[in-house]
Amino acid sequence: MSARLDVFHNRVAAKFGRHLVAADRMLADSTLPAATQELVKLRASQINGCGFCVDMHTKDAAHAGETSTRLNLVAAWREATVFTDAERAALELAEQGTRLADAAGGVTDDAWANAAKYYDEDQLAALVCAIALINAFNRGNVIIQQPAGDYQPGQFG
Repeated sequence: MSARLDVFHNRVAAKFGRHLVAADRMLADSTLPAATQELVKLRASQINGCGFCVDMHTKDAAHAGETSTRLNLVAAWREATVFTDAERAALELAEQGTRLADAAGGVTDDAWANAAKYYDEDQLAALVCAIALINAFNRGNVIIQQPAGDYQPGQFG
């Protein structure tokens, strides 16, 4: 299987991708915990059916020390006991922010207020940006059918 478009060598797509990666690097320097960022990226990628990003963020999280139990339970986080209340709030915000078309009201006030209990304003800003950014990556990869499975941790770093 090959992608419909080679985003790594197409001039326009590669330039756009460098900007997205730069935004991601900025978020990595935020005070939002790295584990939370990876969990949010993984959950949004699962919802969007982006195999490339599911592969990448599962492997990156594992490489950074995340347990297989937690990674395997991200899709069922509501029923899992392995996530903190703060992580659960972030995952809820990620789900609602990813499923905008499914909910006429967008992100609920309750989901926002719950996240605001655990994250300061800068962390909330980073969380919102991370959710928006992973959704952009997901959509691009799904549109071009970017194959999954070959990613190696740090491959783009």
